[in-house]
Amino acid sequence: MHPASGCSDAFVAHRLDFTTGTRLREISTYISNGAGVAANDLDNDGDLDLVFASVDREAEIFWNDGSLAFTSQTLDDRFGRGVTIVDVDADGWNDIVFTHRGLDGVSFWRNHGGDESIRPSPLAPRPSFTLQPLLGVDSYAYAMAWGDVDGDGDLDLVTGSYGVELLQHGIDSPAADPRAGVVLHLQQEGSWQAHVLDREAETLSIAIADLTGDGQPEIWAANDFALNDKVWQRDGAAWNIVHLFDQTSHSTMTTEWGDLDNSGGLTIFTTDMNPYDISPRTLAAWAPMMNQIEEHRAAGDPQVMANVLQVRDGAGRWQNQATRRGIDASGWSWGARYGDLDQDGLLDLYVVNGMIAADMFGHLPNGELVEENQAYRNRGDGAFDRAPQWQLGATASGRGMVMADLDSDGDLDIVVNNLRGFAQLFENQLCHGASLQVDLAWPGSANRAGVGAQLTLSTDKGVFRRDVRASGGYLSGDAARVHFGLPADATLRTLEIIWPDGAASAIMTPPNNARLIVTRSDE
Repeated sequence: MHPASGCSDAFVAHRLDFTTGTRLREISTYISNGAGVAANDLDNDGDLDLVFASVDREAEIFWNDGSLAFTSQTLDDRFGRGVTIVDVDADGWNDIVFTHRGLDGVSFWRNHGGDESIRPSPLAPRPSFTLQPLLGVDSYAYAMAWGDVDGDGDLDLVTGSYGVELLQHGIDSPAADPRAGVVLHLQQEGSWQAHVLDREAETLSIAIADLTGDGQPEIWAANDFALNDKVWQRDGAAWNIVHLFDQTSHSTMTTEWGDLDNSGGLTIFTTDMNPYDISPRTLAAWAPMMNQIEEHRAAGDPQVMANVLQVRDGAGRWQNQATRRGIDASGWSWGARYGDLDQDGLLDLYVVNGMIAADMFGHLPNGELVEENQAYRNRGDGAFDRAPQWQLGATASGRGMVMADLDSDGDLDIVVNNLRGFAQLFENQLCHGASLQVDLAWPGSANRAGVGAQLTLSTDKGVFRRDVRASGGYLSGDAARVHFGLPADATLRTLEIIWPDGAASAIMTPPNNARLIVTRSDE
């Protein structure tokens, strides 16, 4: 928990000295989509570092010096979209991977932290990075996701291109271009074999998650415009499209999933464009854009222009319950994440909003639709309440976003990569609960952090479930460290881990208010 000096019962906003979009005289559609941010430990000191992508300049590393102090370092990777921090080559040091605007694909920055010979000096405090190819990966890439999708023990990569942006860069027929589409890259001993899942792609987000409950991950490509979201399920070496959802968001920007009621089942959340304020002034600001979007609709399309919350009914079918649970309209919404922000054992929700596009909102000052980010507190009965008291209603036009404990006090802080404004770090000073944070270590594996593992924490206050991820949300990369928020007086009983290969581990009476490193031994 927080010491008394750090308990204000709200979040405290800090400006980070990073901007994207400020070098452009004018922001137009699709530059307006912005870029992401990733969190993970780059120098193996136990603190979570940050990496920001930028649509108009170089990327930047923010080395975590502790106590919310950071040292920034420019990384010469330009015109980025998505970013993840993941140990691609399984050498024990997390690498950095970007996707990009336009015709560039994936860039892989290898972390040489374990090689002292190439540091600038023997006393250099930080690892160095070099740009290296991912052999066999040559697809246009706007969105990406990492995970062991074929169950062979190493990390695979899924990329998705963004057709309308390819058109802007001279690709007249994106679906006919061999580098376009949704592509599964299966890792095979350090190289990747490409398998095209779909040539058509307007992919804003990709999820790797078990959506069917069969114990294996599916691949979900979330598309913009009238192109439907698509889900692929593995059948041996084949990947087949499965139709799971009766309704989906129209322009799905974020895919997020988690156990909202501690029942053991997933609920899936997607973001779209839907104003949370329906006053005449707000609707007038939105009207020109809404008229344009109508042109993309097709008869019989299952898409709805709203956030969608997929919940399984008694027969196992997915149903959209976003409206009844109070989260269908959060604005022009981009990044969204679940996280137990107030540490009561229930996953809350945070959504970042805003839009800047001179060719779409020229009737507004600076071409900007200004909206507040939306924080929702999980009530525990399946519904959410807005939480303005948390002071998370920033209006800085957020895009990518991550949640992570950046000051090592046990709770989740929030970082947002804003467009045409400084990035922000929201320090969690809510005065509630306790936590357990878990890092997995799998020595000798090609998936050293156990990405895809399922964790179950049993307590006298309930059973809480989380998974280990490398990527998620909108263009952003998750830390592999798992956070369990807990009621302050909870008694912890067991922590059970189902590793990606199906092996199980159990920790009896894990410590409360602690960070736990679980190392797997196969001896």
